[in-house]
Amino acid sequence: MSDLRELYQQVILDHYKRPRNFKKLDGATRQAEGNNPLCGDQITVYLHMDGDLIRDISFEGAGCAISQSAASLMTTVLKGKTKAEAGALFEKFHEMVTGGENAVDPMELGKLAVFCGVKEFPVRVKCASLPWHTMRAALEGQNGSVSTE
Repeated sequence: MSDLRELYQQVILDHYKRPRNFKKLDGATRQAEGNNPLCGDQITVYLHMDGDLIRDISFEGAGCAISQSAASLMTTVLKGKTKAEAGALFEKFHEMVTGGENAVDPMELGKLAVFCGVKEFPVRVKCASLPWHTMRAALEGQNGSVSTE
C-alpha cells in the first residue's frame, strides 16, 4: 500500500509542477472564481460549452499542491464530458474526499483516485474540492465567487 501512496504523491506533485490546462481559455462561455481562505487557494475555472458538452476547460490560479493538482486532473478528466457526467463525477469525487456515507470505490474514478487519501486530512478536503465546487458553479452559470468557508 505504501508503494501506491507514493505513486499517488508523485502524480499529485507532477500535476502541481506541470499543471495541465493552466491558461485563460479564449472563447470561454462560462467561468467562475473560487477561494479557500483557510489555505489561500484561489482559482478561476473556464468552460467552453457546446450545448451540454464541455468542449474545453481550463483554469488559472495559485495555491497549494493539492488544490492546483486537483484542478489540473479535473480539467483533464472533464474535457469532452456532458454536464450530467460532470455532475456525477463531482458527486463521486466529493464523496471520496469527504469519506461521506455513500462510500465510493476510488477505482471508479480512474486518475482521480490519487486523492482518495485526502479524507484522512480534513483540512485538505477543502483544497481538493475547491476546483470542483468552482467548476460546478461555472457549469450552472452562477455569478459571484465560490468559497470553501
